[in-house]
This record gives sequence, C-alpha cells and structure tokens, in this order.
Amino acid sequence: MEAAAGEQIGLGGALVRITFLVNSLYTEVSREYGLTPQQGKLLCVVLQRPHGMRELGQVLGLAKSSLTGLVDRTAQHGLVRREPDPRDARAVQVAITEPGGRIADAFHRETIRRVEELPAHLGREDRDRLLDLLGGTVLVNEARALALGPADCG
Repeated sequence: MEAAAGEQIGLGGALVRITFLVNSLYTEVSREYGLTPQQGKLLCVVLQRPHGMRELGQVLGLAKSSLTGLVDRTAQHGLVRREPDPRDARAVQVAITEPGGRIADAFHRETIRRVEELPAHLGREDRDRLLDLLGGTVLVNEARALALGPADCG
C-alpha cells in the first residue's frame, strides 16, 4: 500500500493507522455525548447485560482501583448502577440504567456511522470485500480470545 507522499506502509502499519483513526473518532463521539472513552466502553459492555466487577476488569483491561473509580464516576452521572450478583451474595454487578441505555444506544449508532464513513471512498464491491475480510479476522480472533478468557463487547 502506498501512502500520500510515496511512503510504503505494510498491512501492520495500515491496521495500526486505522486503529488510530477509529480511536480518534471514538474519542470525538464520546466527548460529544459527555462521556470519556472509558465510560463509553463501560456502557458498551454493560448494554447487553450486567457484568461483575472482576469480569469488567478483564474485559476493559483495568485494575480493580481504576475500574472502581470508573464505575463510581459513571454511576454518579446516573448511567450505571451497582446491583447484587444473584450468583454470589458477596459480589455486585454493574448494570446500565435507562438513561445510560439511551445514551449508549445513541453513542453506539453515531460511532458506527462515523466509522463506516472511513472507507466511503471505496466502491460497493471493495467495501463488501473489506467487510468479509475484516469480519473473518474478527471472528477468528474472537474465537481465540474466547479460548483464553472473556470476550470484548465489540
């Protein structure tokens, strides 16, 4: 692949650069919704179902103290709540609130819309091929991640 000034970038470089672009969009949309990127990720994870703190720490890659602070700040904004874990009376789960669900849904839709604009310069056939290639790569690596531990919310 050739970059703008004749610079050659390989597959790894292109994937790293696209990661930077996606992360930049994610941060931009987060701010527009009054969230930090970490709060956006937390909402994404708990949108489908409540998660225990240990599981959240693994999925988000956060230490216990960092996760506790993130959950505290997000709960103070009324976006998540702690509730008893039905499987363990000593533990809590983090669940999304109704306002948090509305924000998470809108945030997710807007993020996806903007990310899908990144390959807008491609024709329909190339976009479909890109989807097939990236989708297959995600599935293979999610299967590998499931074998190692909890998967991300995606």
